[in-house]
Amino acid sequence: MPEKLPLWAGRTLALTGIILLAFGLRSAVAALSPILTKLSAEVPLSPLVVGFLGMLPPLCFAIFGVLTPLVVKRWGLEASVIVTLSALTVGLAGRGFITSAAALIAMDTLTFAAMGVGNVLLPPLVKRYFSDRIGLVTTVYSVAISLSALIPPLVAVPVADAAGWRVSLGMWAAITAIALVPWIALIVHPRRANIAAVADANPRQFRALLRSPIAWSLIGVFTVSGFNAYAMFAWLPTVLIEAAGSSAAEAGALLALYAAMGLPAGLLVPIIAARFGRIAVLIGFAMLCHIVGYLGILVFPTYVTWLWVLLIGLSLLTFPLSLVLINLRARTHQGSAALSGFMQSIGYLVIAVGPLGVGVLHDISGGWVWPLLLLTASAVPAIVAAPILAKRRFIEDESDVVAR
Repeated sequence: MPEKLPLWAGRTLALTGIILLAFGLRSAVAALSPILTKLSAEVPLSPLVVGFLGMLPPLCFAIFGVLTPLVVKRWGLEASVIVTLSALTVGLAGRGFITSAAALIAMDTLTFAAMGVGNVLLPPLVKRYFSDRIGLVTTVYSVAISLSALIPPLVAVPVADAAGWRVSLGMWAAITAIALVPWIALIVHPRRANIAAVADANPRQFRALLRSPIAWSLIGVFTVSGFNAYAMFAWLPTVLIEAAGSSAAEAGALLALYAAMGLPAGLLVPIIAARFGRIAVLIGFAMLCHIVGYLGILVFPTYVTWLWVLLIGLSLLTFPLSLVLINLRARTHQGSAALSGFMQSIGYLVIAVGPLGVGVLHDISGGWVWPLLLLTASAVPAIVAAPILAKRRFIEDESDVVAR
């Protein structure tokens, strides 16, 4: 274990930069849908375009996540963050100036591409600057990501009513512009040289992860959480209205309950995993909640519906767990960068089909039984992965995954 240093000692810029970067990584995803009707009144959007925009975030996260280790190899971590935040600022601000569906797609693609790179950069940044406090700092940035998804829907409509939808969409660029400041300062900070001497990401290591049981197990855990989260955000209100007889207001409140479960998970899980281990116990508890919650909606949809939704929400503790495991299962920040890119690029490709797959299965079967059974069965990859990830091994220990 690295010797623990005071959290802020000599690392104030890095910690501030990590928090601000994390806070900018979900605002664009959550800020659009609440004001879509207002935007559509001025910029017509077909159902096909709206559906495509819904699939765009995970697709961009996957495609650009796989390219991130090459970006880091070319420019280094800090410069990659600056380029990412610059692109994110342009994309977010540009959404406030669009005049056509094509322009919105272009700005969203730039925005989500930058977010995809930012997703992958966070774990190696924590590994580089806070290897002595991985659990705590992962908790901090997990909560920042959760807040960046929670706050925009709450303020989007009031801001749009007061100042227009363009301001409501574009104002999030101010946060990412501010986030540039600590990273630019860090680049020119004279003490940075002591940290920057460490080697950057190795693309060959990324390719070698194709043969890594640890990497594939981590993908299994990450994919289960993302697949279910995107499917539930798309379909949970409809499921509750049609299968449980909930009103629209009740379904909305239950969706908020589902989303709120991410906050306690983000606060506790990284610290528990980093300090006490118990990886198999955490995954087992999450999958127990997952299975009981979905079966509850299937068998007793009108009875304590809130409990089934709460349990399904608790199962998403595997998301912050997968983030902290990136660093707990890599010895170096270059290994962390490769593992982060590998996990998120492949994981988000699978996650992207979640809402679509559930919708298609519902249309084919004419009900929610088969879609809910599919979501229940999606726990299997995480259950299989649990004993592999529970062993305290590192990707660098695997013969084919060695940094050169």
